[in-house]
Amino acid sequence: MSWGTRVRIASGDGSVKRIAFLRTIFPRMKPAVYLDHAATTPVRPEVLEAMMPYLTEQSFGNPSSAHRFGRAARAGIEQARRHIAEAIGAEPSQVIFTSGGTEADNLSIVGSALAARDRGAPMCAAVSAVEHKAVLAAAHAVCHLGGREVLLPVDTAGILELDALDRALAETPSVVSVMWVNNEVGVVQPVAQIAERCRDAGVIFHTDAVQAVGKVPVSVQKLCCTLLTISGHKIGAPKGIGALIVRDRKAVEAILHGGGQQYGIRPGTENVAGAVALGRAVQLATAERETLAQRLLALRDELARRLLATVPDLVVNAEGSERAPHLLSIAVEGADSEALLMHLDLAGIAASSGSACSTGAVEPSHVLVAMGVPRELALGTIRFSFGRESSMDDVDRAAEVIPGVVAKVRKLAGVLGRTGGRADGRSVGLGEAAAAPESESTARPADRQAAR
Repeated sequence: MSWGTRVRIASGDGSVKRIAFLRTIFPRMKPAVYLDHAATTPVRPEVLEAMMPYLTEQSFGNPSSAHRFGRAARAGIEQARRHIAEAIGAEPSQVIFTSGGTEADNLSIVGSALAARDRGAPMCAAVSAVEHKAVLAAAHAVCHLGGREVLLPVDTAGILELDALDRALAETPSVVSVMWVNNEVGVVQPVAQIAERCRDAGVIFHTDAVQAVGKVPVSVQKLCCTLLTISGHKIGAPKGIGALIVRDRKAVEAILHGGGQQYGIRPGTENVAGAVALGRAVQLATAERETLAQRLLALRDELARRLLATVPDLVVNAEGSERAPHLLSIAVEGADSEALLMHLDLAGIAASSGSACSTGAVEPSHVLVAMGVPRELALGTIRFSFGRESSMDDVDRAAEVIPGVVAKVRKLAGVLGRTGGRADGRSVGLGEAAAAPESESTARPADRQAAR
């Protein structure tokens, strides 16, 4: 008898029997657990409600138009600026909307270099070694424009080496960029000290605060930075909207050219609905920050405690550093992050990797390399990140699943002869791994696409 016949027989008296029959074949799966909020977040209902009028007949106009539809759209833009400014201690006129964090970072780094060139000064971007790829790539672009880039080192805790910063400042770079909260390991940089040093040296300071807003106190008034990046989809707004806080319009030169909107710093018709969404999201995130941060910290620390107790040889990256409450980066010796993530996904746990794929090989995350994390641990690093939807039930489920996944991946690595794995599911020590012969099975497909 065919499968189709079975279903028809079982469902002859209605759909209830069909469902009951299928459940005997496919037991009900537990809901998936999303622990990747540092990558993106769902749009909040309050944010969606705020932006919807600017997508429909009510206020859909072009904000540059003089008629009533344009004026309604313009009012939405200006209100969003006020919401953001009030939330982070800026002036509304300092809020420049962008397509996201990447564009804001590029405008900061490349725009500052171009502004320096216009002043007759050398183009030089000094950025920390643990920056988001948007900042690192923008600094490299400055080199293509004929300038220089300076990579500022961090210590093993992931904190910027201030002596290296002072040496870089002595050469008066166009801009210094150090992210507020690291997106991989969650380390909080001493941005106040860095900003003061830059101010005293007369150098523009930019900080990427994408992972900071809503998680740690953010105040432009209290931080003497010139440029600050925020992004919407990390805090419950849709993808494709961000902002750069520009406290001195002479600090940056436009990298896009068009109709002169937003003081000519970022021309182009504004994404009105996105701007409104960002304004509401920032407003909510900052208002709820203190309560949310306490709850996320409890979730993060509880998951870390359970994993340290149940997974042999597990390491919490940057454990001794000041970290944002929503990020937990763990290194699993003897396991491959890609395999871990695949098996976690199959088990209903969504997380992300601490390494980036490049053509031909998997290389460790540049953040972990800069911190001096051993390669074997860096290649086995995964990141869990919590958000406002996260609960202790998510921690319970993750803590239940992860030890078994780690044991399975370690066992597979041992069977395949990959460095660091053992057939019994435990890890091989770093010393043993270093002495182990290289196996052909460690080769990676050469056609994998780069991923962040």
